[in-house]
Amino acid sequence: MNTINNLPIKVFADGASIKEFINLNKNPIIKGFTTNPSLMKNNGIVDYSLFALELLSIIKTKPISFEVFADELEEMKEQAFKINSWGENVYVKIPVTNTKGISVVPLIKHLQEKKIKLNITAVFSKEQIQKILFILKEDIPSIISIFCGRIADTGQDPGKLIRFAKQKIKKNSKIEILWASTRELLNIFQANDLGTDIITVPNELLKKLDLIGKNLDEYSLETVKSFYQDAKSSKYSI
Repeated sequence: MNTINNLPIKVFADGASIKEFINLNKNPIIKGFTTNPSLMKNNGIVDYSLFALELLSIIKTKPISFEVFADELEEMKEQAFKINSWGENVYVKIPVTNTKGISVVPLIKHLQEKKIKLNITAVFSKEQIQKILFILKEDIPSIISIFCGRIADTGQDPGKLIRFAKQKIKKNSKIEILWASTRELLNIFQANDLGTDIITVPNELLKKLDLIGKNLDEYSLETVKSFYQDAKSSKYSI
């Protein structure tokens, strides 16, 4: 029977709901948290700093990533320092480029020199991974978030990027690879088999954790019954 309790991979919850994060923080399966401006907007968050500080008053030890939202590198740097000041368990999320396609590698290098823990996000290619790894320090905790779900949406295998990144990282390194944009619970096992360090899972998928290992014959029967009940309640006739 499949189970995630003993897998080496760390499951992070991805979202922007204080209520959900409070509940998930009590779940031993959840080892950390991520969020982003889009998720925050969709959840009606209007004050970024207030939201983050309230969250950090609850999540005091597990790692949590907050993303900069500026587009100019200098302003990104200012936001990164502010976000970093919020707590010891904070990772600063930095997109791999700005909206103009300008690489943020020089900014990553500067922030690493200041020993700021980073989560480099929206990574989609080997070239991006190579440039990031060239300047990341092995002794400073950092995360490279590869958007595996979105890559898979294009018909390409994200596993190739995970394997490429893992091969480039030393065993004693504090650099971790994260599987982002998770689409289904199966991705947890796929990511684990690839040696991925972390996977972020949205709450709508976390609600399905009880399905892991479910007997498929029972599931088949439940599905048939649900179709039957829906047809019966609709009063269809042929």
